Order: sequence, then structure tokens, then C-alpha cells
Amino acid sequence: MQDSQPQPSRRRFFAGAATVGAAATAAAALPHLAAPDASAVAEPVPAPPERGGGYRLTAHVQQYYKTTQL
Repeated sequence: MQDSQPQPSRRRFFAGAATVGAAATAAAALPHLAAPDASAVAEPVPAPPERGGGYRLTAHVQQYYKTTQL
């Protein structure tokens, strides 16, 4: 007697699992790439100071400081 269905193999299972995982990752990442939010708009860059330095407390830096507070 011959079976009409092929025997499942471990290699085919892992290849299918990798394909499904890659497709799920791509589907999850695409909506984020398609529509940038309003906070992604860059602030205009002011001219650098004449005597060096150049530290500015921007919104990005303030957001970082908020994430470091306990």
C-alpha cells in the first residue's frame, strides 16, 4: 500500500514557520512606515552659537529625561 500524502518533515515545518514569522513581522511593520505621525516633524535648526557650546534643550531631549525618571 502506498500513501498518497507525503510524510511531514522537520525541515519543511521550520521553513514554513520561518515564512509565517517573516510575513507577520512585515505586516506589523508596514503600517508604521506608511503614515508618519505629527511628532515626527523636525524642528527648525537654529544657527550654532558663535563661541562654541551648542547644547539645546529640545523636545527630544526633554522626552528622554522623562523616560529616565524613576
